[in-house]
Amino acid sequence: MKKEILIGFLVGIAANVAGSYLYIYFFSGYTLKSTIEISLEQDIFGSLIALGALLNLIVFFIFLKKKQFYRARGVVLATVLAAIIVLISKFY
Repeated sequence: MKKEILIGFLVGIAANVAGSYLYIYFFSGYTLKSTIEISLEQDIFGSLIALGALLNLIVFFIFLKKKQFYRARGVVLATVLAAIIVLISKFY
């Protein structure tokens, strides 16, 4: 049970990172490093993380369709962690 939640959590984190990277790659005219620097300067780093979290939605429903409910819980935990990071970045 705990192993399945951990797997889902790690998949959720990886999906979030991949989603953020894909957004930067396809929609940003800058390199990865410069996009992160610009987003930190303009206080929109949380928005990048939130856009990356959209990919978690797809992973979540895949786990639900395969009846892997504990892994889906792990993805939800990863999404909650992303939301906490977004809140910290917005109000810090």
